[in-house]
Amino acid sequence: MPRLQAPSTSSFAGLTVVFAAFFFAAGAPTPLLSLRQQEWGFSASSLSIAFAVYALGLLVALLVGGSLSDHVGRRPVMLAALYGEIVSMLVFLLAPTITWVIVARALQGLATGVATSAFNAAINEHAPANLKKLAGGLATASVAGGLGIGALVTGAAVQFTPDANRLIFTILAGVMVAGVIFLSFTSETAAKRPGALRSLRPRLVLPASIRTDFFAGVPVLIAGWMFPAFFLGLSPVVLRVHFGLDGGLVGGFTASVGPFAAAVSSFIFAKQPARRSMVTGMILVFIGVVLVLTGINERWLPAIWIGAVFGGSGFGASFGGQFRLIAPRIQPHQRAGVFSGVYTAAYLAFSIPVIIVGQLAPLAGLVTTVQFYALTIMAFAVLSILLQAQRLRKDIRLQPSAANSPA
Repeated sequence: MPRLQAPSTSSFAGLTVVFAAFFFAAGAPTPLLSLRQQEWGFSASSLSIAFAVYALGLLVALLVGGSLSDHVGRRPVMLAALYGEIVSMLVFLLAPTITWVIVARALQGLATGVATSAFNAAINEHAPANLKKLAGGLATASVAGGLGIGALVTGAAVQFTPDANRLIFTILAGVMVAGVIFLSFTSETAAKRPGALRSLRPRLVLPASIRTDFFAGVPVLIAGWMFPAFFLGLSPVVLRVHFGLDGGLVGGFTASVGPFAAAVSSFIFAKQPARRSMVTGMILVFIGVVLVLTGINERWLPAIWIGAVFGGSGFGASFGGQFRLIAPRIQPHQRAGVFSGVYTAAYLAFSIPVIIVGQLAPLAGLVTTVQFYALTIMAFAVLSILLQAQRLRKDIRLQPSAANSPA
């Protein structure tokens, strides 16, 4: 059994950067898929599958291996995820057809799913005591900021370089190799526990202490994650078909605005009460969707960008709040399993609706389908506001009695 060592600030910061690199890589294909569609001529349905298969692969990895690092340690699982990501980058680099791109996306999803719960737990455990509250915000910012930077940088590469695919995925493969080297210098923070093989059975870890709040938070996850899925999975098609814009930079910028706003809001709301942050976040998501819908209906792109800022800020506030709400109530040996449960719900919302849109758009029309997608987000946002506001009022009523109870 490896000796557990005290966490360090440098390990905390470095792990956060490596974790963000996974999501930089996840955001990178957004402008490239649109470019490949123009070059290879595959259908909108294939495009939606290429986007969403990443999330489905991630879900499989979360369900099967989400608790594994609670048993074998964080480092072995994080290293396995990095090696898998390197393989997926190489497949992206050499892919000759959309079929191979879909394979690369599936491998990428599996690697990121393996990484997600282990890195979330490790970042929390490596955080110094004075930065524990920041850890949840940083994890959320890593996901959102990585997606945004990946889309923006890749969009610029598509616009200004002759072979963006080769440039981006060569660099990303190198970054993942650097991540492997960095991990060799970090300490293990989780003791080995029996039951590793048993943990591979697909299941969600939901301790009784968080079960009610987890299920009450599912609509928050659905509304929150459907919003960035629009920009990362559907906005390239909307820009090209509805607005007549196919430049890599405008596509990358449009896809990146929301995730950037989410990353910033994760820090802004990090010290706010968790449930209040969730309510505020859902209000911002609702406003963002209204603005995006207005921009699509009126063919006014700035409204979509402004909506992305509002909705992205709401996504960051609500998702970070959800983590801050449940994290203090779970035991260390439950962390990876609980985080995998949260991300399972999140990525179902991130992937399945986009696949449905890809299948319905040729039949009902792109704009009509996207409008229905937007209305669905709005409905879940309203449901989330009502549920969380009700629970917030209950929390406030219980506070006086809790304060008067014996220590």
